[in-house]
Amino acid sequence: MSRTRGVLRARSIATITLLTTVGLAASGSALAVPPPPPNPSDAEISAGRETAQSTASQVGELANRLADAESQLIGLRSQVELKMEDANKARVDLGRAERAYDDARRAAEAAGAEADAAARQIEEQRKRLDQFAASSYRQGSTIGSATAFIGSKTPQDVLDRAVFLDAISESQLDVMDDLERARIEKINKDSLTRAALQDAEAKRLAADQARSAAEAAEQAAITAQETQAEQARRLEADKAGVEAQLAEARSHVAGLEAQRGRYESWQAAKQREEEAAAQAAAQATSNSTVTAPSAGAGPRPGGRSVEVVVGRALSQLGVQYAWGGGTSRGPSRGIRDGGVADSYGDYAKVGFDCSGLMIYAFAGAGVSLDHYSGYQYQSGRRVPVSQMRRGDMLFWQDGGRIHHVALYLGGGRMVEAPYSGSRVRVTAVRYGGIAPYAVRML
Repeated sequence: MSRTRGVLRARSIATITLLTTVGLAASGSALAVPPPPPNPSDAEISAGRETAQSTASQVGELANRLADAESQLIGLRSQVELKMEDANKARVDLGRAERAYDDARRAAEAAGAEADAAARQIEEQRKRLDQFAASSYRQGSTIGSATAFIGSKTPQDVLDRAVFLDAISESQLDVMDDLERARIEKINKDSLTRAALQDAEAKRLAADQARSAAEAAEQAAITAQETQAEQARRLEADKAGVEAQLAEARSHVAGLEAQRGRYESWQAAKQREEEAAAQAAAQATSNSTVTAPSAGAGPRPGGRSVEVVVGRALSQLGVQYAWGGGTSRGPSRGIRDGGVADSYGDYAKVGFDCSGLMIYAFAGAGVSLDHYSGYQYQSGRRVPVSQMRRGDMLFWQDGGRIHHVALYLGGGRMVEAPYSGSRVRVTAVRYGGIAPYAVRML
């Protein structure tokens, strides 16, 4: 009887101890884990991603249209330059044609003046000849008549007078002939010059028409260029607007993913507390009985270290990306890369790059990693991606070279520092370009 009471008393004490321990553990869990943060649904996150993807497609389409518009604008600029040169040539040709016309006009005027002068000389010479003939007739010294020789004293005088009269007659007639020939030549020259003047006038008119046409073509090309430039400006403005929408959509998705990450972090912390309470209860039960402790299902080896790693990575959600940033102590200033990262000013930011985030996360479990994703891929035990589990590192490669790393959270999700201009985030695992092995450190 006394033995039975002792057993009952021991069992009662054990039960009280167990209930007390469980109650304390539950109470400690309630105090340690805050209320759950918002947990956006998969549908909300999926809808946000679809919106971002659709907006990104619009940005791509506008970028292509803008590239086409700018290509056309370059072509139109070349056309404008050609039309401007055509107009310049037409202006030069017009100037030459006008100068040729002026030269032809002056030549025609000079030829006409010379012809008029020759005609006046002929007329004056004719009048003088007529006067000479009339005077000779009145004096009885008509050329060739006997009276022209009256007064001659010797035969030599007669001969000399005859020669003199013949010379006068022939001289006057020769002058008349020369003047007439000159007049005819001047008239012919004047006719040719006037024909040249008409040809020059025709060329001047043609050159003026060509100049007008060239200037009109130049103006049309300039107008087309200005229209195309305005279209390019509108496309640029539309692209900027859609890019702003894309940034907003991505920010919205990043916010939802951050909320999901915080919720999963809370869930992990809650699970740790529950496991700790269950372990404490099991330990209390084992201590309160005489029988050997049973092999209950506890956390897997290294499980607590894995959660430390995951927790440290998730604690950096929203920290900005900085190429070369991240140490075992936390985010650090980025470094220059002479390219894309510099264009985003990463060297002036404090944050993480992909491998830097892994360094910080695993430092919490006492694991040291190199700041290079390629070496991190070689640092632990490789397991097929199909067997990856929470706390494994996932890698991406291009042409066999590793270029990115992220930490697997389980459930098809991961945490990463993705690229310049972004922030640490939780997102779905991307299988495009993923390396065939995950790396398990714990």
